[in-house]
Order: sequence, then structure tokens, then C-alpha cells
Amino acid sequence: MGRSEELFEEARRFIPGGVNSPVRAFKAVGGIPRFIARAQGARVWDVDGREYIDYVASWGPMILGHAYPRVVQAVRERTERGTSYGAPTALEVELARTIVEALPSVEMVRMVNSGTEAVMSAIRLARAFTGRDKVLKFEGCYHGHADGLLVKAGSGATTLGVPLSSGVPASYAELTLLAPFNDLEAVQRVMAEHRGEVACVIVEPVAGNMGVVLPEDGFLQGLREICDQEDVLLIFDEVITGFRVGWSGAQGLYGVMPDLTCLGKIIGGGLPVGAFGGRREIMELLAPSGPVYQAGTLSGNPLACAAGLETLRILREEAPYEELEERTSYLCSEIHKVAEEVGVEVTVNQIGSMFTGFFAEGPIRDYASAMGSDLELHRRFFWAMLRRGVYLPPSQFEAAFLSTAHGPEEMERTLSAVKEGLREISGGLR
Repeated sequence: MGRSEELFEEARRFIPGGVNSPVRAFKAVGGIPRFIARAQGARVWDVDGREYIDYVASWGPMILGHAYPRVVQAVRERTERGTSYGAPTALEVELARTIVEALPSVEMVRMVNSGTEAVMSAIRLARAFTGRDKVLKFEGCYHGHADGLLVKAGSGATTLGVPLSSGVPASYAELTLLAPFNDLEAVQRVMAEHRGEVACVIVEPVAGNMGVVLPEDGFLQGLREICDQEDVLLIFDEVITGFRVGWSGAQGLYGVMPDLTCLGKIIGGGLPVGAFGGRREIMELLAPSGPVYQAGTLSGNPLACAAGLETLRILREEAPYEELEERTSYLCSEIHKVAEEVGVEVTVNQIGSMFTGFFAEGPIRDYASAMGSDLELHRRFFWAMLRRGVYLPPSQFEAAFLSTAHGPEEMERTLSAVKEGLREISGGLR
């Protein structure tokens, strides 16, 4: 028995399921999760000493790679001054200013501690601003584990949400309406049926939690127009895409301005963080300026702010987005070529340094088409890659990420593993 197996067995005695976030348990792919001991650049090492090229990237934050020297130094220096004060710091002001300067729709920002907290708070703010209660979200888009967002669809686009998780009151989940991603007609039907009741539409502008699914031409623009017509706030959940697909996020990339934006991941440089921001007239409803209460003991934590600020400074100085796009596009196109050569049907969705390979004919444009991919083939491919030293997300429905540390050597080793792995699961060349 290896050390990961021993740790997992022990963890299940003290931690529900042996993990502190469900996808880490490898339930989607089977087997025992790898317990990670350390990370550097594009590599991680497990507790048994095995090395992997990492495409999980802590689920997105590590755009510079692991343990980037300047970020490590910034955290080390800040730690020596104390880890938390429960009082304002200059770091919070500088990080807020940097976010406002980068994101065209954001005039003010509030720091929190997670993406879930950011979304929960933004929706509370939208309800207060509009005086309405209902929220429209999209099937397959994940916005954290707040009660009202843990819902799934019933039959039909206008079906009210029903709880996806035990412990969520049905009456609360029913305040959440659902529509398929990339379906503006469904959004219009929901709005017509619930006219005057919807506070906000919340969307991942690029979905990253059903695998990477891109917005079709006109989808985000159409949402903006519908929200304007119905006096509904538009919220972009850019927890993943913020500073990942470009310096100004997906809103800058697509030229669509939401009323509120939720952030996380990269703005903390790998430390726990969240934030939400938007138009001044909306944000000033927050306490202590206004009547909407929101608070957090560790909000604006100096360690997270230091790591996030240093990460954003590096991204602004080095502007790596074009090179990251080129590397990721190359990797994805080569994966597709290898799959064609081997005779395995693969659709690869990619934007910037985010990508997902689906074992399906495609196109993958929404939750239903993502769910139609071959999950058993994905499971086998995941293990084939892991055995060859490539660590992919242990779920079909999660995005993979490149960092600036993924260079030619990582590309070559990854593509060699892809070719061998696809041959293994397919039984050889056609």
C-alpha cells in the first residue's frame, strides 16, 4: 500500500469522504486520490514521490505555475508582519484599485474569502437593488455551494429549480429558475413567465464547470439586452475566467459589461480569496454605506492580498495571455490530431489557457451535450495519463489549465502520453 492509500484510509476516519472538497475524492474516475506533497512550476509530486505535469493548477489560480518565486517572497515578507489584523490595510486598497482598473464594468469592489461567498453576496445585493427575489441561472453552470444555487433542472426550460443537495429547502431552491446555456429563446420564455419577479441573471461567461463550454456568438450580448429590457441585473461569475482568459476577463474579451462581477482564484495567487464588484450605485448599498449586510473576519486577508497583488503585477508586466493562448491552442489541436489518427472521437473546447477534451462527436455547447460524452472512456483516459505522469482533472466536467510554466518539454511529454494513452484505451490504431 502506498502512502496516498494510507493517508486516504486515515482521512476517511476524520474527514467526510476523506476529502475537504468532493471532486478530490476521484469518485468520477474511481480509485484512490493522489495526496500531493509539493509543487513547483508546472509539476506536482505526490507523497510517494511520483512526479506529474499538472493541468489542475489548483483548479485555476496557478496561472504563473506553482511556487512562483516573486509570489512566494511576497507572502513570506507579509507573514513576518502578521497574518491577520481584523483591520483595514493598504494592500486591500491597492488590490481593489487594480481590479477596478482591469475590469471595465467594475467601479467598486468588496473582498471576501471564496467564490461561493462572492456569488452569495452579489445575489443578495441584486435582490436588494431590484426589490425582487428570483434568480435565473444556467444548467451546468456552477456558482458555489450556496443553498439557492444547488439546483438542477426538471423537465422544460422554465422549470423551477429543485434541490440538488440534501439539506436545501425546496421553497428556497424554487426561487432559482433554469435555462440551458447558449439558449436565448429559453431565457426569454423564463422572463415572460416570471416578469417582474427576477432580480438577476447569473452566468459563467465561459462555462468551466461542465467542462469548458464557450458562449456562442451573440449569447452574452443577448443576455445583456434581455436584462436591460426586463430591468434585471446581469451577474458574470468570473471566478475562473477573471484574469485567466485575459487581463480584463471574459467581459473584456467579449465586450459585454455585466452589472456585477464575481471573482476568486487568480486574485488570491493561490490563497483563499473571493471578491465581487460592479456599478457604484449598486455597490454602495453594502454596509456600512447602505442597508445590505455583508461581513467577514478574514476578508481582505493580508496574505491573500499580497499573493494576489504580486500575481496581478506580474500578469500586467509580462502580459502572457497571447503566448498562453498559442501554447494551449497548439496542445489542443495536437490532441485532436492524435485522436483522429488513433480513431477516438474527441471534441476539444478551448479558450485562452483553459480547455476540456470530451469523448464525444460534438459540438459541446451546453449541459445536455456535455452529459452525452463517454464518461467511461474519460475515466480510462484519466488513469492512462496519470500512469504516464500527467495529472488531468479527475472529472469530465472540470476545466484543465495551462500556466506560464508549461513549456516545450511539458508539451512534448504530454502529447507523447496522449498518444500512448489514447492508443491504450482504443485498442490501437484503426
